[in-house]
Amino acid sequence: MQLHVGIITVSDRASRGEYDDLGGPAVRTAATGYDWKVVAEGIVPDDQTAIQRAIREQVARGAHLVLTTGGTGVARRDVTPEAVRGIADRELPGFGEAMRMKSLALTPNAILSRCLAACVGNTLVVCLPGKPQGAVDCLGFVAGAIPHCVKVLQEVPTSC
Repeated sequence: MQLHVGIITVSDRASRGEYDDLGGPAVRTAATGYDWKVVAEGIVPDDQTAIQRAIREQVARGAHLVLTTGGTGVARRDVTPEAVRGIADRELPGFGEAMRMKSLALTPNAILSRCLAACVGNTLVVCLPGKPQGAVDCLGFVAGAIPHCVKVLQEVPTSC
């Protein structure tokens, strides 16, 4: 199965064009390095409604996996986890736990991360840090589990 990926950069400043988005392109490069096909990309402000709308749009465009970058810290405007939880069917805590645990070996500030993963319908949504290298590292920490998770989410239940 070819894994179709959507990428959303969550950033007030990048969405206003005040600086170039570096996180989205870094995540795209990492995703294509896993032989995943990027089918949608976008930049939205740190706003729960905008984040939720972008995720739903990418799901509608056929994304089996949506990767967000940004909005997972402790600043007031960091609302990506809340946005995802607001539309999630269920959370997958092991993804966030693994990303934080492995990131702690790289930086003590990883303890502040609120990275997570959740199921939105049949799509896996993984929230990555906003710093490009942090996003790529965290994706690498969980990439091995993603294809199986997506496959299970895409399976049609059989009746008894």
